[in-house]
Amino acid sequence: MISLLRAGLLAREVAHNARFERAAADPRTSQARLLMSLTRRNSDTVFGREHGFASIQTPADFARRVPPRDYEGFRSYVDRMARGESGVLTADSLTMFTTTSGTTGEPKLIPVTKAWKAQAAALTRLWMYRAVRDHPGCFDKKVLLVVSPAIEGRTPMGFAYGAMSGLTSEAVPRLARRHYAIPPDVVSLLPDHDDRYLLIMRLAMAQPVSAVGTPNPTSLFRLAHVAAERPEDIIRAIRDGTLGIPARSLPNDATSRAELTHLGAGLRPEPERAKFLERLVSTHGRLSPASCWPELDLVGCWLGGSAGVHASRLREHYGVGPAIRDLGFLASEGRFTIPVEDGTAAGPLAVHANFFEFVPEDEMGTASPTVLMAHQLAEGERYYMLVTGGNGLYRYDINDVVEVQGFHGPTPKVAFVRKGRDVLNVTGEKLHLNHVQSALRTAEERCGLRIWQWRLIPDVEACVYDLLIELREGSIDDAGATDLLTAFDNSLSAENSEYRMKRMSKRLAPPRLHVMQSGWSETICRSDFGAGRREAQYKWSALRDTWDATSRAQVVARFELPPVPAKSTAWP
Repeated sequence: MISLLRAGLLAREVAHNARFERAAADPRTSQARLLMSLTRRNSDTVFGREHGFASIQTPADFARRVPPRDYEGFRSYVDRMARGESGVLTADSLTMFTTTSGTTGEPKLIPVTKAWKAQAAALTRLWMYRAVRDHPGCFDKKVLLVVSPAIEGRTPMGFAYGAMSGLTSEAVPRLARRHYAIPPDVVSLLPDHDDRYLLIMRLAMAQPVSAVGTPNPTSLFRLAHVAAERPEDIIRAIRDGTLGIPARSLPNDATSRAELTHLGAGLRPEPERAKFLERLVSTHGRLSPASCWPELDLVGCWLGGSAGVHASRLREHYGVGPAIRDLGFLASEGRFTIPVEDGTAAGPLAVHANFFEFVPEDEMGTASPTVLMAHQLAEGERYYMLVTGGNGLYRYDINDVVEVQGFHGPTPKVAFVRKGRDVLNVTGEKLHLNHVQSALRTAEERCGLRIWQWRLIPDVEACVYDLLIELREGSIDDAGATDLLTAFDNSLSAENSEYRMKRMSKRLAPPRLHVMQSGWSETICRSDFGAGRREAQYKWSALRDTWDATSRAQVVARFELPPVPAKSTAWP
């Protein structure tokens, strides 16, 4: 079975890998051909007719006819698709949507067509092909894959919507899916995040695991912490052949309860495995993935941006043996790179699957920015990326900054660096300035405070946001700070669903409040003016990546929300 899986995957993807390599060997030609194929196929769509796709002959024609735009520039077209209208952005019929947070409280719906889904599936298998070729033992045992559900709900017209990570997991060959350590839908069956992580580790630690994959490395830390904090619960459930979830934690939803009941009915007592785990706890003083899974050969997760900071500490919990490979530049809008090496966030652009354009980082937002194609990028430079794909997004400004870190032949290898304009990100929540402004206004009104100026700064190491405020007048005590932080945190959760999920799963800690000295913002402004910033065009930086020395020196009070009491693990 194992050899069949490995041989079948390698044999099936040889041709796709060859196409990938041919395209990477001549990115200029392959990108031009791909663009012409996309515009011709979609020339009779609403968007294609409005932008003259039928007369486009070159990438330069395309750039002249189609201005770059963010999601809000596509929202009206997507809304028409969601209402059931065909031929709006793509000639292919809509099958579902992927979702992600928008710049407002309203989420983004990214169209998914049958052909685009098949392409996403092929790119996932190509990643697997390269991984298995380099690490032949990574599928010898079970594979722990932790992803969000492929289907999370339905639109009023009945179109399904869900997570890109779940959608790509469905692309894994059926033979490989038999090696999953947990059913992919387990994460959606339990409403409580602590119970979810407990169930995942109860199921996964009952068997040998040779590969682990999840986009965000903070999820891997949460799993490791659950194993360390609740070894008795995990071992008892494995020994007794139960789910290990308290009855009061079971969902009210009848379908989810039935699925959990079915899952539990298939479990059997495993006293030998339980004894093995007990010996590990006795020897090492804790239960950890590294000791439980000596067969672990590969860990797949994001290594770019803030995720890379977290991933750098994975060895502590998962050991020094397994290779760590980036899953690729993967977003709700598509998969853009195929990493071919371990230990780096950079991967060759998938030039055979998406059409790419790039704007130098310091030119984005200017009147006439330079726009470059993939073959024109330079080593070490940073760019904003525009993407055109088979899902109907044309010259889509994904608002991500990437850096060129080497080349695969003449095709650049790019790594995600950070979210772009007016966005902060620690664990994948992508907080936009609009979210923060709205949440702070709501908190200000609820608490009766008058805030003169504010700034939000991420602490990536601690997975927390620092909120800096300068009051118009008066001061704030412990009770007032608690009220403000609670209201701000709750409002952010209401504005941004991904922030809410990260807070619920404890991958993000509650925000911290820093009350600044009166005149702090004026001091910052004068410093900026002294550094050459034009006063007439000056814009206060409400979102900053890091603290500055002036602000550090002007904190007069610091507050944190009191810790939430640990949930009892006792059974009723």
